[in-house]
Amino acid sequence: MRLFRSLMPQDERFIERFCRHSENVVGGAMAFRDMLAGKASVEACYAELCRFEDAADEVTRETVTAIHRSFVTPFDRSQILDLSTALDDTIDLMKEAGRRIRRYDVAFTPQMRDMAECALRATIEIRDAMPLLGAIQSNVSRLSQMQRQVRAAESEADDLLDAGLRALFEGTSSAGHKLTVEKVYDLVESVVDRCEDVADVIEGIVIEQV
Repeated sequence: MRLFRSLMPQDERFIERFCRHSENVVGGAMAFRDMLAGKASVEACYAELCRFEDAADEVTRETVTAIHRSFVTPFDRSQILDLSTALDDTIDLMKEAGRRIRRYDVAFTPQMRDMAECALRATIEIRDAMPLLGAIQSNVSRLSQMQRQVRAAESEADDLLDAGLRALFEGTSSAGHKLTVEKVYDLVESVVDRCEDVADVIEGIVIEQV
């Protein structure tokens, strides 16, 4: 099947769509980071995040349509769908986290800001690796490096979450406030988890192709 796939003409625009999709995810991550870093108002950052999320949704629709219309794809159709879904879930969760942040109106902590930086760093690694999916066998080492970097960012975010929660529960604020802030921490950390999900899907694609 792999030989048959390699000999048949393929829709190479799948890779281009993944590149555009990941660019939108990075744009959303930048807006998300700016929100938690206080570089602009929460409302302005959320609006920017929504703009990138809308653009990512459009790429997802294009990809799903192309899956059904293409005779031969660069790799398995289910993997294409999994990767598109994982990318979309990442920016969707940023939007959901931003929406909750607007509602809760909590003060951002240094740990939250650093966790958002971890998410941005992970999305940039993913974006930079996307063009390599067009020639996987020649880029196994670089794709493996991306996976390690994303997992390192996720591990750092876990440590920041632990430190932030320790500081939170050692404080004297009300139980209600602590619960609200804990929810925000969990949302921010989940964004980085979704980046690791993207890296896991790419790892599965690489394994299937080499």
